[in-house]
Amino acid sequence: MSETATPQSMNTSSKKKSSILTKPVIEWAMWDWGSAAFNAVATTFVFSVYLTHDGTFTDKGTASDYLSWGLFAAGIVIALLAPITGQRADRRGKGGVALSVFTVLVVICLALMFFVAPQGPLGPRGGLLLGIGLLGVGNIFFEFASVNYNAMLNHLSTKDNMGRISGLGWGSGYVGGIVLLLILFVGLINPEVGWFGITHENGLNIRVSMVIAALWMLLSSLPLMLHPVKPKHIDEKHGEHETLWDSYRKLGSTVKSLAKDTPHTLFFLIASAVFRDGLAGVFTFGAILAGTAFGFTSGEVIIFAIAANIVAGIATIAMGTLDDVIGPKQLIVLSLSCMVVAGMSVFFLHNGGKIIFWTFGLVLCVFVGPTQSASRSFLGRMIPEGREGEVFGLYATTGRAVSFLAPAMYAVFLNLGRRWTPAGHDYTYWGILGIILILALGLILTLFVHPAKARLDSLQ
Repeated sequence: MSETATPQSMNTSSKKKSSILTKPVIEWAMWDWGSAAFNAVATTFVFSVYLTHDGTFTDKGTASDYLSWGLFAAGIVIALLAPITGQRADRRGKGGVALSVFTVLVVICLALMFFVAPQGPLGPRGGLLLGIGLLGVGNIFFEFASVNYNAMLNHLSTKDNMGRISGLGWGSGYVGGIVLLLILFVGLINPEVGWFGITHENGLNIRVSMVIAALWMLLSSLPLMLHPVKPKHIDEKHGEHETLWDSYRKLGSTVKSLAKDTPHTLFFLIASAVFRDGLAGVFTFGAILAGTAFGFTSGEVIIFAIAANIVAGIATIAMGTLDDVIGPKQLIVLSLSCMVVAGMSVFFLHNGGKIIFWTFGLVLCVFVGPTQSASRSFLGRMIPEGREGEVFGLYATTGRAVSFLAPAMYAVFLNLGRRWTPAGHDYTYWGILGIILILALGLILTLFVHPAKARLDSLQ
């Protein structure tokens, strides 16, 4: 492994610090580029819309309800297991191996989505449940892979350029999403008869799209899987023979240490857990909302997705510099404030039709990526060497510990809308209120975090 993949000295020249486009950084960012296959295609703009499209498997309200609770169940599994997978990989020095294993499992889930058909042997209901199951299991493996991926950020960056490198990674994901969605839209989703004579019958165009997404993620992830970023610190003594009970005991010690020595860090983990769940809800349910409440066709959802990824990618890379200049907390507060205003505008102005969703939906997308990137760099600046996987595992766990919030609140407000909206009128736009509520709560909690007091150097 080249020296560029290890933490650089604080005495490194400014010129060297400003150069972030090294081979290890590019290979690392390529994983984010490939992750669009799962985030953009499966979770957000294609497969989830396919599952919840009115009349494909069942009515749109019921399908959205099922999907919400399926993702909630996946979140519980992630909350229980993410931190110990990270800390065990840390101590064994096998973060790269764990990343590769979980990435391949995500790829398998994507490929198996080919078999989710409304007129398949399982029938419409069985096909819907299979699709939700694969999406949920894929989310579990994706989060486990992300723990090890995020942990590599510290080995690629300094405190001075972490925001730019983190932003480059997130931005690469959005750009990868643009390219992949364009390929799928032009070749399979938009035309009545796509490449190789593939049609829309029985969802075949969507199902083949998922196979292409699987190949996209696998090929894009290969550089990092073959040349993983390796930490200097490996705990040989505790790595190989650690039981699950040992892992949970060590996790408990970490949480106690945070509460005692750096309570503001623990508070940030809680605050970020809340707003990150809201951010996930924006992308998970945004495309569903476009189809159900604003009448977007599958093709129009993809066009919106491409536009959304363009603005999100540009904003995330550009605001990575802002992160390094003004600090991640200030960027998070600014972004969440703008998102709350945009989301409320979608709700109150929904009668304006598609132009309202286009306008304020894109505003929401501008700030999702910068918030995610700044949250990762905020924590990354504070982690002592050798504890990256453990703390980012805890980061994933705190996020998933409340991952029921966005799906549950979306479902709750859907049901409130169903109850309070006159019969025969659409009520699905009410779901946005559940997402905005979570973002607003995360914003309020973040205001009470003091970055100067949130330092992990004393973590034992």
